[in-house]
Amino acid sequence: MTGLASTSALVVFGIAAVGVFGLLIGSFLNVVAYRVPAGRSIVFPPSACPNCGHEITAIDNIPVLSWLVLRGKCRNCTEPISARYPIVEALTGVFFAVVAWWFWAGPAASSVPIVARILELVAFLYLAAISVVLALIDLDTRRLPNAIVLPSYLVGAALLGISAFIAGDLSTLVSAGVGMAALFAFYLVAALVYPGGMGFGDVKLAGVLGLFLGFLGWGPLIVGAFAAFVLGGLFGVALFALRRARRGTGIPFGPWMLAGAWVGIFFGTWLGGAYLALFGLV
Repeated sequence: MTGLASTSALVVFGIAAVGVFGLLIGSFLNVVAYRVPAGRSIVFPPSACPNCGHEITAIDNIPVLSWLVLRGKCRNCTEPISARYPIVEALTGVFFAVVAWWFWAGPAASSVPIVARILELVAFLYLAAISVVLALIDLDTRRLPNAIVLPSYLVGAALLGISAFIAGDLSTLVSAGVGMAALFAFYLVAALVYPGGMGFGDVKLAGVLGLFLGFLGWGPLIVGAFAAFVLGGLFGVALFALRRARRGTGIPFGPWMLAGAWVGIFFGTWLGGAYLALFGLV
């Protein structure tokens, strides 16, 4: 019993630590979302107040807490600091904690070797991070920068590939490859047939999402792909109903692709099984 309690406490501590790490990553993602679309370096110069140019010190750069202590204002010039910064930091921290629980202690936990599990977790934490920053950038600029999307193919393939090799389950690599190619091809056809509604940034992102979803299986892949259109469609209908959009209004689709992918990741296996059971196929 003592050993079980110690293990549970270690898992809780690990998930909390990942959540705190997510707060730090969220702070960095705020910088990336601002600087990458502008073509600026994400490491130099150090962060500064956009109004007075005063460099933000380490004590004033603590995720969420510093914004609360400073009451949302620059220490030097008292210019208001957007609430978006602590919101992104907090949501990223929660997002990381949920992903860590899901893959380490939740429904997606597996009995594969611990190194393989860690690599898989790191891969999906990476996906969580780029999901946040790409959604922010697409909402701001209606772009999905190659500087973020294209390296994700290599990072995802490397982490998931090594994980599958250590776990001795190379079938996941086959489904990951098929998922990547299938989703990329589907979005490519959609972009060619209807260029006004689908951009090539969406096409390139689709391949990345197909890689991760396919690694988890056919249920997550199909549900994740389908959920993007359901969520995006519902959002569009809501905008029309609220008269915030009209026919021909462009809506960034990247955030809904990413949200749909996470629906597939978290619920794809269950939803896929429930759908098959509904028709007596399982």
